[in-house]
Amino acid sequence: MQSFNSLNKELLALRKQTGEICRLFNKSPSKGNLKRIKELFDQCGEGVIIESGFHCDYGNQITIGDRSFININCTVLDAPISEGAITIGDDCLIGPNVQLLAVSHAVNPSQRLNKENFAAPISIGNNVWIGAGAIILAGVSIGDNSVIGAGSVVTKSIASNTVVAGNPAIKLKDI
Repeated sequence: MQSFNSLNKELLALRKQTGEICRLFNKSPSKGNLKRIKELFDQCGEGVIIESGFHCDYGNQITIGDRSFININCTVLDAPISEGAITIGDDCLIGPNVQLLAVSHAVNPSQRLNKENFAAPISIGNNVWIGAGAIILAGVSIGDNSVIGAGSVVTKSIASNTVVAGNPAIKLKDI
C-alpha cells in the first residue's frame, strides 16, 4: 500500500472538481454529462454504460474496458497515485450500490491522527459480474469470468472462473 495525503490543497481542489462533475451527472444523466464523467478516467472503452448515482474521488486512475455496465449508485474511491488505480475489464456487470474502495486508513490510532490515506489497486478482469451492494477492498484482484454475490465483502483476491459470496467473501464454487 502506498500512502498519500488527501487533505493537501491540490488534491482537495481536484476532488471538489470531480465531485461537481459527478453531481451534475447524477442530477441530469445526459449524454453530455456522461461524457464529462468518462473524460475524468484514464481510459474508458466503447459502449460503457454508467447509470446515475455514480461517484468517484478523482477519476484519473480509473480504466474501464469495452461494453461494461455500471448500475446505479456506484461508489469508486480511487486515488490520484499509481497504487490507487482501479481497472475494470471488458464486458463487466457491476450491480447497484457496489463500492470499489482502493483507499483506506491506518488501523493504528496514532497513525490515523496524521490523516494519511493508504491506497492499493483494484483489478477486475473481463466478464466479471459483481452483485448488488458488494464491497471490493483495496489490493483485490478479481479474475476473468468470476461472480461476486450480492452483499459480499471481498477482502482477498479471487481466481478466474470462481463464484464467491459472504462477508468476508468465500469461494462457493468454480464455474
